[in-house]
Amino acid sequence: MSSRDRILGRVRRALADVPADDTPYERAVPRDYLREHGGRSVEETVELLAENLADYRALVHRCTVGQLAVTVGRLLAERGSKTVLVPPGPDAAWLEGVDVEQVADRAESTPHELDRVDSVVTGCAVAVAETGTIVLDGSPDQGRRRITLIPDHHICVVRVPDQVVASVPQALERLDPTRPLTWVSGPSATSDIELDRVEGVHGPRTLEVVLVGLGR
Repeated sequence: MSSRDRILGRVRRALADVPADDTPYERAVPRDYLREHGGRSVEETVELLAENLADYRALVHRCTVGQLAVTVGRLLAERGSKTVLVPPGPDAAWLEGVDVEQVADRAESTPHELDRVDSVVTGCAVAVAETGTIVLDGSPDQGRRRITLIPDHHICVVRVPDQVVASVPQALERLDPTRPLTWVSGPSATSDIELDRVEGVHGPRTLEVVLVGLGR
């Protein structure tokens, strides 16, 4: 008997005395959660996203679609990046004219090879304003999870307002739970027992988020 069979057997025994007409599990607990806290305009929701991203120590930039390549190029230059990893899906215009060696997202790339890459540029699936969270789902413009966990510098492009939602419940409605979801709230960080913050332990040390569409 496998561990799975033993666990399922215990579940069946625990439910043996539950009446057949008892309330089904999916209706037993009311789930009347708020879909968002307060009513905000699109602009106010984007402002809240920017504020919460910055509160998590992400670096937030804004630009128009036409300014995106220049913005990405500037961020890579300021970082001193010589190589940038790009998944297969982003529009080529994102890095048009950017004078940095582009590294392809290859299945055979080792962690050591990825660690030598200076930066990675991806899109996202959705951004949550109330929590300052970026969600990646492994779509072609985001690539596999490991390319956003190993390189030390991540530039994430968020299309505004299409990819911005107010709350986690609204984000969940847009996401496919069968995909490899990565929820990112600021750069990677942890604290020891004395609350000394250390960044870059299990992900990028620097997260830069480019909000594209409401450029100033």
